[in-house]
Amino acid sequence: MFLSDYLDYTLKKLKANMANILTMTNLSLGGFSILTSLNGQLHMSVLLIFLAAFVDRFDGAVARKLNIESELGKQLDSMSDIVSFGVAPALLMYKALFYEFGAPGAVFTILYIACGAFRLARFNITENNGYFAGLPITAAGVLMTLGYLAIPYFPPHSFMFLALILSFLMVGTFKLKKM
Repeated sequence: MFLSDYLDYTLKKLKANMANILTMTNLSLGGFSILTSLNGQLHMSVLLIFLAAFVDRFDGAVARKLNIESELGKQLDSMSDIVSFGVAPALLMYKALFYEFGAPGAVFTILYIACGAFRLARFNITENNGYFAGLPITAAGVLMTLGYLAIPYFPPHSFMFLALILSFLMVGTFKLKKM
């Protein structure tokens, strides 16, 4: 009987925290992406960012489906998103290309991260009503990461322009319907 009760308790706890487990998986993948970029394994970093985006797609849906949405979950999701779709793609592009531009490359890298953080903070304190204000950081991070894959095909300065456009789109006030 004791084992059965313990298993029931464990399953209830797992269910209650499933969305947060997915969120922490997103965070971990973003953290590993940063580490692989620092070690020069840029292709692996790309894969980890894409995996983080895949996992990020489900944490909110799981929370709503299981009726376990919480303020803690919302904050954890934003913290995970700034790591996985703010810092990780920015560092990937810095290590791949932006460092060659010196100080301007560093400024564009930091600008992208700062705009992502601002976008997430604004999201956390406003009513959403089925819309995003500005480009979601997950989309920006995926687009920045896709930019890495396009490096052989475009002039280097075009990726600084990409970072600038994505930065401004994240802090924009236009509305995008949630999917």
